[in-house]
Amino acid sequence: MPHDTATPDVPDTAADLALIEANIRDIPDFPHEGILFKDITPLLNHPEALAATVRGLTAPFLGNGIDHVVGLEARGFIFGAPVAMALGAGFVPARKAGKLPADTIDQAYDLEYGTATVEIHADAITPGSRVLVVDDVLATGGTGRAAVELVRKAGGTVVGFSVLMELSALQGRGKMPDVELHTLLSV
Repeated sequence: MPHDTATPDVPDTAADLALIEANIRDIPDFPHEGILFKDITPLLNHPEALAATVRGLTAPFLGNGIDHVVGLEARGFIFGAPVAMALGAGFVPARKAGKLPADTIDQAYDLEYGTATVEIHADAITPGSRVLVVDDVLATGGTGRAAVELVRKAGGTVVGFSVLMELSALQGRGKMPDVELHTLLSV
């Protein structure tokens, strides 16, 4: 399988981060009163900011022989696919339970009130594959940890976890002590 066949432009970190930050808007009281929602839709609609985001998520993992990029439903799909292309890797969608059509492997994780499950196709990751997990936000870390465990169940090696934004107050980083965590922004 080819690796790193398409090399994105080398990011100008300060300029890229400023552009990314300028295209994330705050929405107070969404989805509930007291929540300050970080809306990335302006970033997605801005070609240069989107390209800067993909560069930033990809750059630390260039040359690491990534075989697959796992993107978490749903916004991890948006970033995961172009990161996979930039790394010359395959893309694996990690979806909510019951959304994938073929045989799956799954991993449950805790929510504030209950549990949820994330799945990948059972044949998506071959044993020994080097895998990067990508998502938009690291919050409490439950979904990210579940994705890491899914990759390991499939026999893959998690090379890293790359996210656009870390909500540091929610301490999701604490659930990833054994994973190279790369975040573009910490809020």
